[in-house]
Amino acid sequence: MIRRLVFPLLFLAASVSAALAQGLRTPPDLVRASLAAEPAAVAGAQPFTLAVRMQVKPGWHVYWRNPGDSGLPPEVTWTLPAGFNAGALRWPAPERIPIATLMNYGYEGEVTLLVPVTPPPSLDPANPVEIQAKLTYLVCETECVPGSADLALSLPVGAPQPDPNNAALFARARAALPAPALWPLQLSSQGDTLQLDFAATGLKPESIRNAAYFPYAETAIDNAAAQVMTVDGSGLHLTLARSSPTDPAPAALPGVLTLDEVTGSGTQRLAFAYGDEPPAPPVTAPVTAEAPVTSRATAPDTDALTLATAALFAFLGGLILNLMPCVFPVLSIKVLSLVQHAGAGPARLRRHGLAYTAGVLGSFLGLAAVLIALKGGGAAIGWGFQLQSPLVVAGLAYLLFAMGLSLSGVVQIGGGLVGLGDGLARRDGLTGSFFTGVLATLVATPCTAPFMGSAVGFALTQSAWVALTVFASLGLGLALPFLALTVWPPALRALPRPGAWMEVLKQVLAFPVYATVAWLVWVLAQQVDPRGLLTVLIGLVLVGFSAWAWERGRATAPGAARLAQLCAVLALIAVAALALTLPQDRAGPSAQAASGGSEPFTQARLDALIGAHKPAFINLTAAWCITCAVNETTSLSTKAVRAAMAQRGVTYLKGDWTNQDPEITRLLEKHGRSGVPLYLLYSGAGEPQVLPQILTEGTVLQALASVPAAADRSAALTR
Repeated sequence: MIRRLVFPLLFLAASVSAALAQGLRTPPDLVRASLAAEPAAVAGAQPFTLAVRMQVKPGWHVYWRNPGDSGLPPEVTWTLPAGFNAGALRWPAPERIPIATLMNYGYEGEVTLLVPVTPPPSLDPANPVEIQAKLTYLVCETECVPGSADLALSLPVGAPQPDPNNAALFARARAALPAPALWPLQLSSQGDTLQLDFAATGLKPESIRNAAYFPYAETAIDNAAAQVMTVDGSGLHLTLARSSPTDPAPAALPGVLTLDEVTGSGTQRLAFAYGDEPPAPPVTAPVTAEAPVTSRATAPDTDALTLATAALFAFLGGLILNLMPCVFPVLSIKVLSLVQHAGAGPARLRRHGLAYTAGVLGSFLGLAAVLIALKGGGAAIGWGFQLQSPLVVAGLAYLLFAMGLSLSGVVQIGGGLVGLGDGLARRDGLTGSFFTGVLATLVATPCTAPFMGSAVGFALTQSAWVALTVFASLGLGLALPFLALTVWPPALRALPRPGAWMEVLKQVLAFPVYATVAWLVWVLAQQVDPRGLLTVLIGLVLVGFSAWAWERGRATAPGAARLAQLCAVLALIAVAALALTLPQDRAGPSAQAASGGSEPFTQARLDALIGAHKPAFINLTAAWCITCAVNETTSLSTKAVRAAMAQRGVTYLKGDWTNQDPEITRLLEKHGRSGVPLYLLYSGAGEPQVLPQILTEGTVLQALASVPAAADRSAALTR
């Protein structure tokens, strides 16, 4: 029975993993990558420039820093000699690349990314400078293939004269970079659109073609919508569709303007950068050793993890998940079923424990395989991604509501839902135990326990097999307490004897399940409009009617019973039909995003604060994240914390990941996380401090104490 239940899920996970493992080995003809240096030699304290060149197979493309509707930008992780600094990538102006109904921003044919490097003050002429780089990228046609390349370069120490062999390459690369802004830009909002007015007086309308604007922010505009261009005596005008018209209009829109100008000598492509590119401060390698640094950001803390430590952290995180409010009611119900079967033989109880464990492991591996496959295809998702779908949230609410009705005695499904009585299948109740494990996994996904964040973040940056090993360890940790109860006889003897109290406790346990349903409906209220919320509530009524009709049919004559059961089935069909009408896109801004004195997080706003050396506290959260809600209530919304932020001039930015948001996903990945919560404190200088996933007021206040008071900081800046 157990093998029939779990082997299909394991086979699916293994199949996807094998495909991914093959996919990570990009066919060599898709992208040819190379590394070049502008000088032929390097001198101490004399900055120089490196070029990462990518030659892409015709018909395929790689991505710009803002990839558009899908995709991932290239990343370069450097291994430099001690004392060397690698700056941020310099991106050439991109192109609009339509794929079906999507619009991507990227490059076809060839692209060269320039990187400034600063050596230390002195270099030993006897030791050549050894530079290594790990390039990772996503290359796409209609399908996408993740790839990587190991690049290396050895440069002698000497006079930093230009290398004539690379002069043409660097000249082309610099010509492809956007020039500083030529015309003043005025931004205005007009309902569902943004109006960009460039004061380019003197332009001839017949000479300007194909103007396009590429914002640095990934969620600022509807990428696939047409950009309407007009040219008149006052200049060049672009009308862009907003991605979320109900969100506050941006005060600025940094990005790149491209256009074609027709002249007597032909057509010339021009590109201009507006606004500052988000700063990415160089990372200094330790003096005593070489160390990898990532050009987009500092290397995430997952670099220090190994497979063994990540698996251990995942196992510990899985154990702690059992105590989370989203999992504990389900586990309590399963333990109650063990009490009911306390008189059964040890072998039968062990089978229940193994079936439950199989359900947990199979579900975790299945979720991991889907997550890895979607990320490999360029999707910007992470842990708990399925709860960003209103359909999944509604389905989980309906399932838990039916389980609550069963616990309350309104209906008996298969002799009791999720393993009570004989479970979903009467043969030893193993199916019930298996699906209890599946349910425990589903309700665990909104929670992030300590140790989990770094482990899951590490898993999603490794090969498919490593990732599945880490997720299996997470599932084993979740399943272990119940499994131990079934295989260790002294633990079973410690359980109370069956009695009438069990029925009372079973009914009491229905109420935390109902509370979970209420919370899921609240999550849906953040994802859908009022009409969608009404649809979900009607679905709950139909689930209740179906349960009542089915139970009434059990106590009536055969003819009436068939009619009642037909009504129950039709009600469930209506529930499914209603659920399919729910919108899958964000309906509007979440109430979380701007509550409690916070501002909505955008990468542009964070970049502006970093550039101005102002402190900021970043709270990446989601409506379905229970851990996030607890932290906000107990640690982030207190008077003491808010007073400390105000005293130090800390700007509080809250990023709402209830619905998909690529900018939030990228910030999570930058710090080695795959899901919320994530708390970052920028002091105004240097890299941010990453706070624990489980907060206390004292922890937050201690972190804020490291930020200088606003008055002290202002005095320091003026000196």
